[in-house]
Amino acid sequence: MRRNPGETDPLNNVVAWRDGHIVALDQTALPHEFRLLHITTVDELVDAITRLAIRGAPALGVAGALGVALAVRQADRQGWDAARLDTEVKRIGDARPTAVNLRREVLATAAAIVRGPAAVEAAALAIRDTAISVSRRISERGARYLSEAGGGRPLSIHTHCNTGTLACLGWGTALGVIRALHEQGALGQVIVDETRPLLQGARLTCWELGQLGIEHYLICDGAGPFLISQGLADAVVVGADRVAANGDVANKIGTYALALAARRAGIPFVVAVPESTIDAATESGIQIPLERRPEDEVTHVLGVQAAPAGTRAVNYAFDVTPAELVTAIVTEDRLFLPGAAASQLAEQSR
Repeated sequence: MRRNPGETDPLNNVVAWRDGHIVALDQTALPHEFRLLHITTVDELVDAITRLAIRGAPALGVAGALGVALAVRQADRQGWDAARLDTEVKRIGDARPTAVNLRREVLATAAAIVRGPAAVEAAALAIRDTAISVSRRISERGARYLSEAGGGRPLSIHTHCNTGTLACLGWGTALGVIRALHEQGALGQVIVDETRPLLQGARLTCWELGQLGIEHYLICDGAGPFLISQGLADAVVVGADRVAANGDVANKIGTYALALAARRAGIPFVVAVPESTIDAATESGIQIPLERRPEDEVTHVLGVQAAPAGTRAVNYAFDVTPAELVTAIVTEDRLFLPGAAASQLAEQSR
């Protein structure tokens, strides 16, 4: 895998297609190093996805779609038969089980294989373009809802993990909503969870907010519910990796606690996602596969051992927030209002 630090705009290099291969920003190196990955094989792409060099549900969907185009080119170079190509495409879709966008966009792009390589590339690039365009619509719809709910005053928003350009391309989902509020003069400050164990909030969200000139404060994950109880947040806004048909939401571990705190404090808990993250085939959160990741992500912090040797860890990457705790689900096309999110979503998914 070639790594080339020569290009200098990180947000234009989250996931791209250039000269027949994938160029991706290695998000494990941020914020201290800008490192581009030039991915030419399925093995390299699966590695980049599983170690979170590429991450965020919409970005994973784009990477998966481009990965199918990559696999078709590799098949041509190496003489794979149809069965081998199918196997390699399936490997891409299965690289991370919780984020529905990855598998969905892989399958959508793979349907074009029978029409030839050019059709596959066109299908993948269309998925990329859609991901970029819908994030702006999600952002504006969510900002409008929160601004109206808050009476137009500047809001303090609490967010978790990373849901901006790095995760979604375009404006982002939850962080896109925050960005839109900022542009409208309706944002006071942002409270950012560090997002253990891999610190996507500290490393990535704080970096993006800094690039945008948005006032923000980093906190320990465990402090979030208490700070919400103390009135430091007017709303919690998060993204999701999958929304079940009944409105249950799978998102980065630690989200459920924020939803409970928001309900107790009487503030909105808003989930901002593209329509592609809503999975009508999954009836409820209990059916969502929750990824468990390596133990050393917990016992070590940024590669440095923090726990005694031999300490075991349970490392769920995601949790599930029940629909009853979700105030609103915002997509590029729809807004599910308080008390109706689960019932409306389930009805429209039938």
